[in-house]
Parts: sequence; C-alpha cells; structure tokens
Amino acid sequence: MAERIANVSGQKVLLIDRRPHIGGNVYDYKDKNGITVQKYGIHAFHTDSKEIWDYLSLFTEWTDYHHQALAETSHGLVNFPVNLNTIDELFESDFAKDFSERLLNKFHEGGKISVADLQNDEDEVLRRGAEILYEELFKNYTMKQWGMSVDEVDPSVIARVPIYLNRQNRYFTDKYQGLPKEGYTAMLNKMLDNPLIEVRLNTDWNDIKDKVRYDKLFFTGSIDAFFNYKYGRLPYRSLRFDIQTLPQEHYQPMAQVNHPNHPTMTRSIEHKYLLDEKSRNTTVSFEYPEAFNGKNERYYPISQKENIDLYTQYLNEAKKYPNIWFFGRLGDYKYYNMDQAVGRALELYSEVFK
Repeated sequence: MAERIANVSGQKVLLIDRRPHIGGNVYDYKDKNGITVQKYGIHAFHTDSKEIWDYLSLFTEWTDYHHQALAETSHGLVNFPVNLNTIDELFESDFAKDFSERLLNKFHEGGKISVADLQNDEDEVLRRGAEILYEELFKNYTMKQWGMSVDEVDPSVIARVPIYLNRQNRYFTDKYQGLPKEGYTAMLNKMLDNPLIEVRLNTDWNDIKDKVRYDKLFFTGSIDAFFNYKYGRLPYRSLRFDIQTLPQEHYQPMAQVNHPNHPTMTRSIEHKYLLDEKSRNTTVSFEYPEAFNGKNERYYPISQKENIDLYTQYLNEAKKYPNIWFFGRLGDYKYYNMDQAVGRALELYSEVFK
C-alpha cells in the first residue's frame, strides 16, 4: 500500500511498525552462518495470479523453489500434504493398493478430496483409510494448532488440507511459486525505496496518533486494539519459535517436517534449504503453537461464529471513520495467504485512489 501511494499517486507516506524491523511476519535476516532465517516461520510464496506475481516481480527476482514437506508418523516420515505416495508410505502394501484404487475409481485422478468427506463415505475401506490418515496426520496437529478439540474447530480448517489424487510431492499446486532471491526483507526494502516514504520502527500507533496529521490512515494492526477493545478482545492463536544453530550440515531431509503427534511442537523448519545456502552448521526453528496472551504475537484469527460476530461489531464501528481503512490478517480478522494479502492491498489501493 505504501509503495503504490508513493510511486503511483505521488503522495507522502509515513509507515510505522512497532517491531524493530519492516515486513511483519515475512521478515528474514542472515545469521552468523550466512543462512537466511525466516524469523516468524516459513513463507513459501505461491499464487495463481499473474497480476500479483508480476507486481512483486518489480521488486525481486525469484528462485525456482517449490515447497515440499514431510510428516513424522508411527511409520516414519511420509509425504505431506497427503497424496498417493503418502498412502504407499503409510499403509501396508495390500491395503494401500486397495485404498488407492478405490479412491481413483470413485474420484478422478488429479483431483482432491478432504479427509472429512472421506470419513463419511459409504465405502468401508475408504472410511477406514481416512480414519487412519486423520489420526496419524491431522487430529493432534489440529488440536495443538488451534488449542481446542477438532469438533470445536471450524470445518473449513480441516477442508483446507486435502488428499491429492496424484503423485506430485509439491506442497502447493499454484502456477507461480518461488522465493525472493535475496530474501523477503530485500524485496520489501526495494518497495520502500522512495523519498516520499518515511519509515519509523519501534513505533506504536498509540504513541503517535495524537502527534501526526494525515489525510488517510491504513491500519494493519488488530482492529479491536485500534478501538481499545471497546466490544471485547478478538481471540487469536500465536506461535513460539525456538531457533537453534546446530553443529551439523543438515538436521532433516528437507525444509519442513511436521510433527503431528509430538506433545507440543507442530513443525521444524531447516532454513538453509530455502535459498539453497551452504554452511557447515545449520539453523532450525521449532514451532510451538500457543494462545495469544497480549504479550506474544497474533498469528491466526480463530474463525468461529461468535468471533466473526464480534469482528462485525468492530467493522460497523470502523464505518464511522470514512478516512480510515483496515486490512490484512489482523485488520480484516481473516486468514490470508501471502498472495491474498498482497491482492487485498492492491484492490484496496484501487478502490481508494480510483
């Protein structure tokens, strides 16, 4: 948004961030081993939108990185998300063959189906296979991630993780995939390279709101915090990262390994794989979901009816201020992938500055 306002509309922008760096959760940095570390968890860019890909390509060249992941199960490491290779790795060969054939006979090859749908299928073999996949890969991971039983989690969360009826081990199926060659922070610095943009870090909105004059305010922080929790607090899930340097060349076979049945950890990320960096040591971050407590960071809006109703109250409050706009995961109280967040900003810019 700041880049468009400065470079296209030619207007001055003050961009503030309460953190000591730009970029929010996509911020990355080089550690002492020369490894680019994504501080707030892995962000592999993927999109089907040529417009969004071309826009970001103004500020970076891309690697040809296609994200893959493994999951730790009682049968060892298996491909994730689930596909036909996962079924071969997880099940005994006779059952795997029968399960896969029934899937392909009932649903077309190359398609996808959710575990939740399969659990209710009329075919007993499909139901049994789905139940094992659910127990091994989804159930405990989901409960850790959201801090509640699976029955309490919004069904769309489970539906977002499908079974792919193919043998492509790529995590995403989007047309455009990659990572900024020099990292996200370098890309974002290029976006802000305009004398019309002033950046102030370690700056909270509440500390300067009575000291700055503006024509338009775009707020990407939490909408309930902006209104001083007038109607109550919107709940979020947070994450804790334990980032370690280990004295070995590699810790795991690829960048991401999920740990669905670990008591507290959800995944481990080995960062040197992302930009194919070389070092005798390696840097790994271990992720632990936790409740947002007001001191840690907000990561995931919790999509439940009472929370959406509360957000709607804040949205109605925001309508009283015609020169203030809220957007992003926190402003919209909505789970966005990165490309969706970029698309939302570009659309909002077009609406406001048409």
